[in-house]
Amino acid sequence: MSLAVVHSRAQIGMEAPPVTVEVHLANGLPNLSIVGLPETAVKESKDRVRAALQNARFEFPAKRITINLAPADLPKEGGRFDLPIAIGILAASGQVSTRELDKYEFIGELALIGKLRSVLGALAVALQTRQTGRALILPAVNALEAALAGGADIRGAKHLLEVTAHLNGEKLLERQKPEMHRSESAETPDLRDIKGQHQARRALEIAAAGGHSLLMIGPPGAGKTMLAARLPGILPRMGDDEALETAAIQSLHKRFVLAQWKQRPFRAPHHTASGVALVGGGSHPQPGEISLAHHGVLFLDELPEFDRRVLEVLREPLESGTITISRAARQAEFPARFQLVAAMNPCPCGYYGDPSGRCRCTPDKVSQYRARISGPLLDRIDMHIEVPPVPRELLLNPKTHDAETSAAVQTRVEAARARQIQRSGGANAVLNNQQIEEFCRLDEAGRRLFEQAIDRLGFSARAYHRILKVARTIADLAAQEAILPAHLAEAVQYRCLDRNGALT
Repeated sequence: MSLAVVHSRAQIGMEAPPVTVEVHLANGLPNLSIVGLPETAVKESKDRVRAALQNARFEFPAKRITINLAPADLPKEGGRFDLPIAIGILAASGQVSTRELDKYEFIGELALIGKLRSVLGALAVALQTRQTGRALILPAVNALEAALAGGADIRGAKHLLEVTAHLNGEKLLERQKPEMHRSESAETPDLRDIKGQHQARRALEIAAAGGHSLLMIGPPGAGKTMLAARLPGILPRMGDDEALETAAIQSLHKRFVLAQWKQRPFRAPHHTASGVALVGGGSHPQPGEISLAHHGVLFLDELPEFDRRVLEVLREPLESGTITISRAARQAEFPARFQLVAAMNPCPCGYYGDPSGRCRCTPDKVSQYRARISGPLLDRIDMHIEVPPVPRELLLNPKTHDAETSAAVQTRVEAARARQIQRSGGANAVLNNQQIEEFCRLDEAGRRLFEQAIDRLGFSARAYHRILKVARTIADLAAQEAILPAHLAEAVQYRCLDRNGALT
């Protein structure tokens, strides 16, 4: 047979569109050409494939070989097409059976000796392949990752010879069994380690229960970073769907580690990170930190030190939960439903308002420092809290410290989140305007209290809605159906920045 058709998949963002690899052998001077919008890495595959076939003791056809990657208008990149191209050449030259070739999809990069090397995005490919009913043959190092797509028929191979033996019916590849379990050795920082900071701990619990964003303002050494690092440990445990989405994104960035299954991601980029590093991008769009933090926590320490233009790109994904990266040749959309936690000092030296009087920052310097963060971005952060220094007695007498563990707090958080899901189908942080009107009603006393707060602090319409959402979460933690004035008052105090960005 001089023509063979092999199924494979490309990778564009979170999508893995199907690609048909058509191989045709014709008489003429020996030549191999690849058409169908291949990029450099794909064009180079002809040399890798030729060496791999020859080193695996196959005959490389001395004919005019044309390889078409269809559809022709879809860009093809990476070494993932090495294996389907090699199988197509072997099938077209009659060296492997084509009897059941249509039942499989292939991805994998070939070493010159015929070994299969890993590819990125194996889980995303497996999720799409599962819908077609075909089995997926890929490098063995990607098999466990791909098997996370429950119900998919995954066959891992270490060498090209194993794939050809399977197709010829000589030695079948075993179906990879999924191992979807959370690693017992995984340890997350415990909230019990935090000394003092009762208000900050309370704010962290509210943020976890409702999925709210949080800004912590305090001097160096107050424990802001420690608090942020312990937020993933009190968030509700991940469901299978959330875990699959998170793992699929991570597999685009690097090969997914099974020990991280069902662990909330915690991303803490340095303040020198660029906009592309934060939101994703590149000539071949890749996920950035906000997508790698999907269903987890994005922690921005030293918030004013970030470039202002970099911070502004957070405004849209904070509202929509997705990020769309557009390039001249392609467009990719990545999920970005992350929980933002930011930390900053109150002034350049960090000790503004310290009773010792060691802050020497002038009012102009303090204003310039705070003005690095735009008002619209601050308005999109649900909770603003002050984190004071740790009391000296707690540092000198650690035995007096007795705090709740993360497990105890997580129990309350999960109970509150369950009420929210039963009521609206999601966390309070993502309630739309119609749901806010329906589920966040105030009584007469609550409305009067809110009117006074708006007049005094000048809250915007967005801040008004966000305070209502936080109040709804506080009521859920108290197992109350109605939002009481006490819940609203507590929610208002978590907006400790006034319209000028000063601590109230």
